[in-house]
Amino acid sequence: MVYRRHATRGALMVVGGVVLLAGLALLVLPGPGMLLVLSGLLILSRAIPSVERFVEPVRLRAVQAAEESVTSWWRLTGSVLTGVTLIGAGVLWIVETRLPFSGWSTGLGLVLSGLILFALLVWSHRRVRARRAARTGPRNPPEN
Repeated sequence: MVYRRHATRGALMVVGGVVLLAGLALLVLPGPGMLLVLSGLLILSRAIPSVERFVEPVRLRAVQAAEESVTSWWRLTGSVLTGVTLIGAGVLWIVETRLPFSGWSTGLGLVLSGLILFALLVWSHRRVRARRAARTGPRNPPEN
């Protein structure tokens, strides 16, 4: 029973760390880096409770950054390419045994990071669209 708790905590730390590192990389690359940083911190806070104090300030900045990440086509394209690269690298790390730290755990972490990136992009895009629709009103107003 104790081993399972330690294994779960270790897995949360590894997955949270991978997501956090991917988010930090995306802070300098095009993509919603702050959202991945937030996701990584949320996962890590389940394993390390003291990390929770960083969540709210990052959450506020992440929402702002998420909206910015889908406002132009080149940022959106860069984010999609980054997600595809993460998933491709994850598959490569699972299949190729000669790579450093190769194996299913590293590969799965990368694939999961890519999938999280795509989920966050969809969420960001819907949020921005909803805000624009709220500001401009309905696209086709009913005729009198």
